[in-house]
Amino acid sequence: MGLPCPLKNNAKGIPKLMALKEASHELNEREEEKEHNDKHHDFMIGERLIQAKKSSSQKKAQKTGTKSYFTCQQYGKSFDRHRNLQVHTRIHTGEKPYTCQQCGKSFTLKGNLAAHMKVHIQEKAYTCQQCGQSFTHKGNLKVHMRVHTGEKPYTCKQCGKSFSQKGSLIAHMRIHTGESPFACEQCGKSISGKGNLEIHMRTHTGEKPFTCQQCGQSFTHKGSLKVHMRSHTGEKPHTCKQCGKSFSQKTSLIAHMRTHTGEKPFTCQQCGQSFTVKGNLIAHMRNHTGESPFACEQCGKSFSGKGNLEVHMRIHTGEKPFTCQQCGKSFTHKGNLTVHMRTHTGEKPYTCTLCGNGFKREQNLREHMNIHTGEKPFTCVQCGKSFRFKGQLAAHMKVHTQEKAKRQEVLERERF
Repeated sequence: MGLPCPLKNNAKGIPKLMALKEASHELNEREEEKEHNDKHHDFMIGERLIQAKKSSSQKKAQKTGTKSYFTCQQYGKSFDRHRNLQVHTRIHTGEKPYTCQQCGKSFTLKGNLAAHMKVHIQEKAYTCQQCGQSFTHKGNLKVHMRVHTGEKPYTCKQCGKSFSQKGSLIAHMRIHTGESPFACEQCGKSISGKGNLEIHMRTHTGEKPFTCQQCGQSFTHKGSLKVHMRSHTGEKPHTCKQCGKSFSQKTSLIAHMRTHTGEKPFTCQQCGQSFTVKGNLIAHMRNHTGESPFACEQCGKSFSGKGNLEVHMRIHTGEKPFTCQQCGKSFTHKGNLTVHMRTHTGEKPYTCTLCGNGFKREQNLREHMNIHTGEKPFTCVQCGKSFRFKGQLAAHMKVHTQEKAKRQEVLERERF
């Protein structure tokens, strides 16, 4: 006999069976859900590990310089942060979102605005212990110190030339690469730096944003104002190592050094005369062209150089701004005072290489050399006679003026 089926004998067996099946099904779903959650949990942990490894490899790549993740599409420069790329793109867009509320000047970086604000509050916490000049930034003081130390840590790998500032090296490199990424929209001229383009634009606009607070004179370059201020302060930071003479401008020192070396790099292509300073060559060229763009408003006389006009004006004003501190004698020309001082010091800086004779003036040395060469460059336009020295020609000219006076006297007598 088989075992009796409980469902046949009990009508309530069917619902119990259904409830058992539902309970079993629900238990299976919970097991599947738990298994799914466990798998998802494992998946998320795995993803985090992958991301962590990726982040670690990115940082490692950034440190080793093997990979950069944000690249400028216009310039090709790469950055390790998207924020840095956004700031960089302002170079191309010209966007300057940070504006000074006092003067209206705008900046691409918030830090630059903060630094600029110190100009208004005159906060200069960093002072040079050698010359007393103060700066708003520690970095500017560090760069300034190189004026005293002569340090030039940035060297061009192509030609070996060194610079005190990194920006100067970057600009210099464009000489080798030929790169001129910034072009003037008005005249088409290509400029090697954005800052240089901004300065160049002032030639078109006439803008002179840098004004001297003492005399009101304005300048297109900040550096020009800085140099100009030395005319008020008397500061001369550039000193000749050979003779100790000091200058307010570095270019003046460079030109001065040529008096020791004898170098005259600027040569006239028409007559072959050479000059130590480019400005002197430009002024000299007007002797050939006949150009005299600077005219005196009082007498109408024209001059080839602005400096010559300024000196000429002293004839009308009687001004003699250069005074000897030893004897009180005054001069209209600075050069005349310099030469005069040699009467007190006995200095004769111009020496003949052939006989060793010394002279106070360069002109005197040049005329002296005519004795050795036999040259007679000073010629009388009336009779054609030539002389070695300018003074001899001047003395000779009196012969003609005296003859002219005598002839005039004879004519006057004959008239009566």
